[in-house]
Amino acid sequence: MKLKHISLFLLSFIISLPILSQEAKERNQENINLNKFRQLYQEFSTPNMFRTASGAPGPAYYQQQADYKMEIELDDENKRIYGFETITYTNNSPDNLEYLWVQLDQNVRKKDSPSLKIDGGGASPYYLPSGFTKEFLTDPFDGGFNIESVIDENKNPLKHIINQTMMRVDLPSVLKSGEKFSFSIKWWYNIQDHVNQDGRSGYETFEKDGNRVYIIAQFFPRMAVYNEVEGWQNYQFWGDGEFALPFGNYDVKITVPSDHILDATGELQNRKNVFTKDMIKRFNKAKKTYDKPVMIVTQAEAEEAEKGFSKDKKTWHFIANNVRDFAFATSRKFIWDMMAVKIGNKDVMAVSMYPKEGNPLWEDYSTVVVAETLKTYSDYTFDYPYHKAISVHAKQIGMEYPMICFNFGRPNIDGSYSDDVKFGMIGVIIHEIGHNWFPMIVNSDERQWAWMDEGINTYVQYITEQKLGKDFPEIIYPLENFPSDRGPAEMITQYMSVDQKFLAPIMSNPENVYSLGPNAYGKPATALNILRETIMGKELFDHAFKVYSKRWMFKHPTPEDFFRTMEDASAVDLDWFWRGWFYSTDYVDIGIKEVNQFYVSSEPGAEMKKFMKERGISRDRLRPLVYLENFENDTDNIRENNPLENSKLLDNYIKENFTESEISNIQVPKYFYEIIFDKPGGLVMPIIVDYEYEDGSVERVTYPAQVWRKNDKEVKKLITSNKKIISINLDPDLETADIDTSNNSWPKKQEDSEFDKFKAKVKG
Repeated sequence: MKLKHISLFLLSFIISLPILSQEAKERNQENINLNKFRQLYQEFSTPNMFRTASGAPGPAYYQQQADYKMEIELDDENKRIYGFETITYTNNSPDNLEYLWVQLDQNVRKKDSPSLKIDGGGASPYYLPSGFTKEFLTDPFDGGFNIESVIDENKNPLKHIINQTMMRVDLPSVLKSGEKFSFSIKWWYNIQDHVNQDGRSGYETFEKDGNRVYIIAQFFPRMAVYNEVEGWQNYQFWGDGEFALPFGNYDVKITVPSDHILDATGELQNRKNVFTKDMIKRFNKAKKTYDKPVMIVTQAEAEEAEKGFSKDKKTWHFIANNVRDFAFATSRKFIWDMMAVKIGNKDVMAVSMYPKEGNPLWEDYSTVVVAETLKTYSDYTFDYPYHKAISVHAKQIGMEYPMICFNFGRPNIDGSYSDDVKFGMIGVIIHEIGHNWFPMIVNSDERQWAWMDEGINTYVQYITEQKLGKDFPEIIYPLENFPSDRGPAEMITQYMSVDQKFLAPIMSNPENVYSLGPNAYGKPATALNILRETIMGKELFDHAFKVYSKRWMFKHPTPEDFFRTMEDASAVDLDWFWRGWFYSTDYVDIGIKEVNQFYVSSEPGAEMKKFMKERGISRDRLRPLVYLENFENDTDNIRENNPLENSKLLDNYIKENFTESEISNIQVPKYFYEIIFDKPGGLVMPIIVDYEYEDGSVERVTYPAQVWRKNDKEVKKLITSNKKIISINLDPDLETADIDTSNNSWPKKQEDSEFDKFKAKVKG
């Protein structure tokens, strides 16, 4: 009997569990702090000795060092590159290491690479001929590293295993904290045609003269990052997430055909051996020329070089200290120009390399754009620390490496070009040169956080584009009102309006987002621009941004280091902003829900009487009150909607309660308006509103974002004035990225908003 009783009790308890769980869930939901202004303690890591709560490196901060000595040979005839490299790895961490991880990013191009199989989509309704040929009529390109040997200093083989784009090198003994280990890798791979086979580097063939332009990067096995955040950053390279690399010193010798022109990361060590006497004279002139580029190799000389294919070889020797990577470009087709730029107290060389197919566009614009970019970025962050910055012309590519970048923008065959081509080329040069700061010096983890280099850099790119031709008249050219395609708030609204299932937060791995361009470039750039222009103000933002940039020069910042520094250096609490813009896919939509007009009365109106009745309050219990009554709700007193007439009540009230001397200092409002703002969108933002009065004057009022802190749905504001309001307009300068402006006006405008038009277009 007792057993049966227990069983029945358990059964009834089990049956009741779902109901209790739901109730508990609802209670817990009510008790969870969901306020948009709560601190980011749950999202952020706990500060420690490595990274402080202020966003600065801590007293125990460390980073590893990887030094390279390389001998490289480019086989132009067979389109291959061969290399032998010695890596000296310094373990500055407090940990003992049993193995090292080396990145083999070229392995993404192996014909059996898993990266070729990770995307779905099925059949396309149409294909470009080149795409159809590539997809169905040809075998996959057989790229990827061929590792011939991995040996230690004594030429003993080292045990190693390759896992896709990562190679683990097992150490013969534990590498203790503070120790160094040197080992060598011999390798080669087939270089891909980047025009037809895509990729961030490779070659382009010019059919008319049979020559190729090589832009070579990710070309050698590179050490992965080891730190206290990730341990080994050995996340596979699938194609979108770019690179995480330690700093080090490079000593690189590159052998190419003797008629090639070559430049690379680092300082050229054997200029006399690879330059002609005329080139040396021109180079020395360029080092003292600040107003225009000097030709080192002219177009006529490049065209002459195109005619021959030398079998002889020439070796170019470069040394680069404290860089995170190395890249180079080489061709017999290159035209080469340079000019000096004064950055701080030193000279930097702005450099361009391009085939004749890039002219006249490249000769006119490339190097001067490099020069202006160096100046503007230095002004907003820190002085450019390297001795040169190179812009190389490459079809379809925009890609960056220390001191050198590859940029698209090609005129028509007859030399003509549209404004779109010109501005596109200028924009990409600014962007890729700008990457010298982010992430080549402020060395964020691109594999994990694409926005930390792309988004931050796109923001400074926008600043630079808007200053072109204005701040540097010594190299002036007519580029007023540069048509930036990222940065301004209104340019991100279409992306933020799309179906949520196709969106991911900015704080997402780049491999896991649908549209990497707007997600990693456009949205964070817009967020930072809004932060500067609308939330913080230029002075506070610029100071904090410069503090972040200088704090993390030649170091490895995380997103939290950026977020914390921006607050630490400005005294602006921005947790609400980071959470909304970076950790969610919420959008901005703030509207005018309702506008009510009130008058002053000595007697309670309908609403007040209803309130008193509901609460059981008698008039005798109340001390003398001044009542504000809504015209539309006044059913008892039946007053005309005439503020001037009703102002007599206010005048009488003032005469009865104030002395004449006090009255002379009182500004008596004639109008009382209650404006109810609502927020259909999830993002909290400041309410920026223009109140237009019947005399034609306009008053702009900005309510800070914290106005939403106690009510995330709607905010009521009472406006008093001696002038009649005839219209109200929200976000008049389109600076908050509001996706729907149809609810931004009172009286509501009849014409369709841009958002309405967009919705209709999508639906159609």
